[in-house]
Order: sequence, then C-alpha cells, then structure tokens
Amino acid sequence: MVFLAHQLLVCLAALSLAPACTRVDEAHNPEQAAALYATAEAIVVPADEQTDDALALTRRMDGAGRAPDGTLAQMTPQEHMRRAGIYHANRAFDEARAHWRAVIERYPDDPNVPAAHFGVGRSLFQEKRYAEALPVFENLGGKYIETPAGRDGFYYVAATLLRMDRAGEAATRYAAYAERFPNGERIENALLNVIDSLREAGRPDEALPWIARTRERFTGKPADTSALFARFRLEVARGDWQSALRSGDEMSRAKLTREVNTTPPEISYLRAFSLEQSGRKDEAVRVYQSIADSLGSYYGALSTARLQKLGGAGRASATLRENRVRGDVRRAAGDYPAPHREVILRSVAGRGVDPRFVLAIMRQESGFNARAKSPAAARGLLQLTPEIAAKYAPQVKIPAPRDEDLYRPEVNILLGSAYLAELSRGKRASQRVS
Repeated sequence: MVFLAHQLLVCLAALSLAPACTRVDEAHNPEQAAALYATAEAIVVPADEQTDDALALTRRMDGAGRAPDGTLAQMTPQEHMRRAGIYHANRAFDEARAHWRAVIERYPDDPNVPAAHFGVGRSLFQEKRYAEALPVFENLGGKYIETPAGRDGFYYVAATLLRMDRAGEAATRYAAYAERFPNGERIENALLNVIDSLREAGRPDEALPWIARTRERFTGKPADTSALFARFRLEVARGDWQSALRSGDEMSRAKLTREVNTTPPEISYLRAFSLEQSGRKDEAVRVYQSIADSLGSYYGALSTARLQKLGGAGRASATLRENRVRGDVRRAAGDYPAPHREVILRSVAGRGVDPRFVLAIMRQESGFNARAKSPAAARGLLQLTPEIAAKYAPQVKIPAPRDEDLYRPEVNILLGSAYLAELSRGKRASQRVS
C-alpha cells in the first residue's frame, strides 16, 4: 500500500481531482491403473488458444454441436480436454467443467479422467468455492493416488483447508503429503507450507522442527533459504530479537532467487527493525538509511517512517528522504496521464474510494491499456476477472457483463470501483478490530 500511496501522490496533480476399452479396478490392480493413467498426455493450451478469439470460436463450435436439451456433442476425450483447457485459460469455468465432466461421465476408464477431476476441483478452488472443491480433491487423493493428478488432489486438500481458515488441519495434511510422498512433485512447497500453516494456526514452536527438516533436505537450494526466511519472520513475530538478528545476518548473505519470494530491502528492513527493538538504535538508523526511498520503494518508505519516529539524526535523515520523494512526485506529476477522468469520478461517487487510488491501480495493473489481458484472464483497465465482474454487477445495477464488456472503460471502472470500495471497507474494519 505504501507503493500505491506514492502512486496516489503522483496522480493528485494530474487528476486534481479414443477411450480405453478395458475397465481397471484401481483397488485390486493399482499398478495396472497407474500404467493406464500414465498414458494420458498433459493438455497444454498454447498462447494462441488463450485469446478471446479462441474462446469465441470454441463457444460457437459447442453451440453448433449441442443437442436440443443443451447436452454437449459427442467428441473424443482429448477434444473435451482441449476445449476445457481453452475455457479454463479464459476463466470460463462453468464451460470448462462441462467438458471435464463429460470426460468423467462418458469415458470413466480414460486416462484423462484424473486430470478432468482435478480440473473441476481446481476451477472451483479458483472461484473460492472451497467447500465444493474439497470433496473433489479428497476423492482424487483417495481414488487416483497413483497418478500425478491424484497426488495433486491430495496436496490441494491442504491448500483448500487453509483457504477455509482451517490452518491446523491444513498443516496436518501438508505434513501427510511430505511423509507419504517424500519425492513427490510438490514436496518443497508441502514442507514450506507446513511451516506457514503452523504459524497461521498459532503453533510456531511446532514449525521450528519443520524448518530444520526443510533446510537439511534442501541444503543450498532455494527451499533452504525460504525456510530460513520463514524462521526469521517467526522470530520477528515472537519478539525473539537476538535470534532474529542471527537469522537476519544469515539471510543477508544468502542468494535470493525468485523462488525465495523476498528481496534485499525486505531483509534489511527486518534486520533494522530487530536492531531497533534490541535497543541498538544507532545501528538501526544506519541500516534504515541504507534502504533507498523512492516512488516505487515499499520498504524504503517504511524505513523513512521508522527514521522519523526514532527522532534525532534519524528524523533529520527522514526529512531529507521525504523531501527528495516529494520532488520526484512533482517532477513526475506533470507527465502523469489521467485518462478516463470523468468516468472515474462518476464511478467512485458515493463509494468512499479516492479517485486517485483508482487511477494508481489502473496504471499499475494495465498501464492504462483498456484491452489488456493477463495470463490469468483478467481483463481491462483494472484487470477484473469474470467472476469478480459477475459478483459486483448487481451492486452497480448493470446486467451481468460479458467478457468483452470488461474491455469497456465505463464498465470496467464502475465494477472495479465497487470492488475497491468493498476492499477498503474490509481494511478499515480490520484496523478497528485490531
């Protein structure tokens, strides 16, 4: 949010404002079942089939082939899977599930069946329909455990429980995956997620042995550093400042790859905060000062705020940093565009959302490109997904939008403003509670 606040300041001046023929009994012939399902080829949707044109073509083909009762035309399992992949890539989840379920119902012995089950569960998960996704994943993990999709289903039980605020159960399930599949496709994430789930469940002492286990298993690899970072955060959260400083020093020497999901400024900030809380104020000031502040620097802005609070030399340094950022804001504001100004102002009216915030989000998410579409099929200026659009359409009193409508600024901004208003209300409520 600090980064967005910088963007907000910049906006201020500009806005002024073929099926298998043999049934396999998995319970009695697990090896035969595994061999059969291993013959399924993964359906990879190429980039040219993730487009709106490909989606429209697939819909026309399905529409032309449907029976009078709306049933999908008979086609090969592979074609069902291909079309499901196109729909899924475009977040047309209901249509994707229709094809996956056709594979499951029409070709129960086909090698694609486990992947079709996983597609159903995964799409429900993406729609945050976790109570519906959970039994799909549980069935996968029980019936097709010898397949990659079955193991993924077993794993996703934990991920779903975590989203349902059942962190303790999620930790147990992640641990079960790690014990059952020590060389599984998702073993690194499973071990790291045990740690995070135990932290969320308020059981940090139980997380420590898993941190040690993960580091020993993946010594010198990104998972080792990720586990170290998890320990660092636990120690900061618990106020164990001496241990935090040791972990922070080790983190500052570690190689930070993308998989680790942190940055040198974040590590430096947590180290500085630990020094400050340990009473080593002068050292903390020096580390805070080493974190450059700028328009796009989240931890730089946090460091400036800490320097201001520390007073003395820290406050003087903070004043210089703030003045430098304000100068950057003034220089950037003259070149900062404010497209769709009137639409933004109309859309936020009465919603308690600062129009400059909407402008900043728009710049960050789409670069003001109304035709922008992300790999996750979010569309338009504020990068809305179809399910978000469908949820907020009744609030703003418009018909359920089609995918193409999300590229229209007047629709995208109106729906996006309603979404941001709800997020803002939730943020304010959580601040009052805390």
